[in-house]
Amino acid sequence: MEKTRVGFVGLGIMGKPMAGHLLRAGFPLTVFNRTRAKAEDLGREGASIAESPAQVAGASEVTITMVSDTPDVAEVIAGSRGILEGIRRDAVVIDMSTVSPEGERRLDGMLREKGCELLDAPVSGGDVGARNATLAIMVGGERSTFERVLPILKVMGKTITYCGPVGSGQLTKLCNQILVSVNLLAVGEALVFARKNGLDPLTMIEAVSGGAAASWQLLNLGPKIAKRDFQPGFMVELMQKDLRLILETATTNPTPLPATALVQQLFKSIQIQGYGREGTQALAKALETLAGM
Repeated sequence: MEKTRVGFVGLGIMGKPMAGHLLRAGFPLTVFNRTRAKAEDLGREGASIAESPAQVAGASEVTITMVSDTPDVAEVIAGSRGILEGIRRDAVVIDMSTVSPEGERRLDGMLREKGCELLDAPVSGGDVGARNATLAIMVGGERSTFERVLPILKVMGKTITYCGPVGSGQLTKLCNQILVSVNLLAVGEALVFARKNGLDPLTMIEAVSGGAAASWQLLNLGPKIAKRDFQPGFMVELMQKDLRLILETATTNPTPLPATALVQQLFKSIQIQGYGREGTQALAKALETLAGM
């Protein structure tokens, strides 16, 4: 049986390995990235390199987008030489970026005028999950369309959940980011407390990781903080974008989020210090500054 022709727009830290999994799984793949050099490795493996998102859509039954923010998604879908210019009837766009739920609904409306649909399918798991194809994928849109593209999603992720109508994937991802960011604050506080009281931070992590305090943030980012490794798996400035989306949505549908607001302010303080392109584990630096460390 012939495999679905897939397009991929956005080959950054996350997008490039995700596209690579699709190519190696045998899906005919067409790719586009604003910086063409980032597409050339996939080109050497057999992907077709397009000159625009419109060209990607014209060659694909399913087009995936993985870019930074709501305006970027709007540009690659509805902008000049965007996906809307090249898309064919009955095609599907899967936006795997983390962006505004309302923005996704608007884009879905535009695609439906062309006889197409959008699924919003943001991911969690960072660069490690992208490389290992173990991402958690949260999907909003028509359930029948979700079922249609599920074999594609399974190539990139391990936990794939249908969350409801368009926008539901993004809302679920924002819940994920509340949990991630507030938990990371707790990890940072525990490490500062350990160091201020003479404990070896790595020993502390080992001691508590087998009990109720264990979490992805502790096990994956705790050791990086202890070893002063602030290389990005997910950058501070991207987390700040997600926290902005959370707080904007919480304003539209009034929801008090005191811990999330605090984390956003602490991240802002390290952005001001020039750490915006470091990994989110750099949040610990804000706490260390407060502790005089």
